Amino acid sequence: MSGTSLDGVDAVRVRFEDHGRMQAIGRHHQAYDATLRQALARVDATTPLGEVLRLDQAVADACASAAQPLLRPADDPNLPDGIALHGQTIWHAPDDDPATTCQIGNPARVAERTGVAVIADFRRRDMAAGGQGAPLAPLFHRALFAGDQPRAVVNLGGIANLTVLDARGGIRQGFDCGPANTLMDRWIASHRGAAYDRDGAWAASGRLLPELYERLLADPYFKRPPPKSTGPEHFNLEWLAGHLGGHEAPADVQATLADVTAGSIADAIMAWADDARDAVLCGGGALNTYLIGRIRQRLPGWPVRSSDALGVPVTDVEAMGFAWLGRAAMQGEALDMQAITGATHPVRLGAIYPA
Repeated sequence: MSGTSLDGVDAVRVRFEDHGRMQAIGRHHQAYDATLRQALARVDATTPLGEVLRLDQAVADACASAAQPLLRPADDPNLPDGIALHGQTIWHAPDDDPATTCQIGNPARVAERTGVAVIADFRRRDMAAGGQGAPLAPLFHRALFAGDQPRAVVNLGGIANLTVLDARGGIRQGFDCGPANTLMDRWIASHRGAAYDRDGAWAASGRLLPELYERLLADPYFKRPPPKSTGPEHFNLEWLAGHLGGHEAPADVQATLADVTAGSIADAIMAWADDARDAVLCGGGALNTYLIGRIRQRLPGWPVRSSDALGVPVTDVEAMGFAWLGRAAMQGEALDMQAITGATHPVRLGAIYPA
């Protein structure tokens, strides 16, 4: 899995057992080199096709390299049955007519380099069936975190998505709340040259700007009912610049962006999961201690915990989720996404590229 934070590829080897049990038995992070990261950050609707195709191969090579240490570990020399490859999203426009999404990372190249079957292109079939194409994580959140009590699960990637689980182990809702790390990452990169705000230390050095906070949260996306999904095509630095007066201290803007993430998540939970007994946080943003503190402050009285507390490392969840989706595709399973993306009927997500 590589998300909109553009930091690199998270690979997790997952063993599936009887009765739906699963276990992560290996993990590896392959960082994008600076040149690739910068090239991906520049991709937009005007990028030449030749550059997109070149990046398609470069992302495939990064994904294959991320998988290599996990293909034949010393304690399990057997090759895995498949590699579930999300790829790198470079465009996601679910509300266009027709809806479009694009993930690069040539799966044929990954299959050739690893000798393992690759399952890829998970989102477009959902769109073809009338869905938003995202988020896909809620299906796996149900498999991992469902119980006999309502629960909210929040994935803090580049974009934050919310899964609302009911007391019967089903999915009530699943949708993108808004930006999680993407705006904070790009703001600190543009002002301090850092890839991300470690522990939220820079945000913690600033102060909340209430008027800016209100202007940002007035964006119609936040009030729109699900199904809905979004990405940096909407929530980007150009969007942010349209709300700035030009006199704000950069650290104060960073602090306000953290509160926008926390506030939009809290608002979504209160609107769609107000009976949940707890909120479980996962994804890279769950390592941002300042952000987690702001989420807790905006959900007073709520038990807010990371997936670590439930035995699943926060940085494993998304990659494990795509392993789960890949296994479902290999088994020919059609998945019901109506409550999440709005797809009109169950579909099998993912195309298989044989070894």
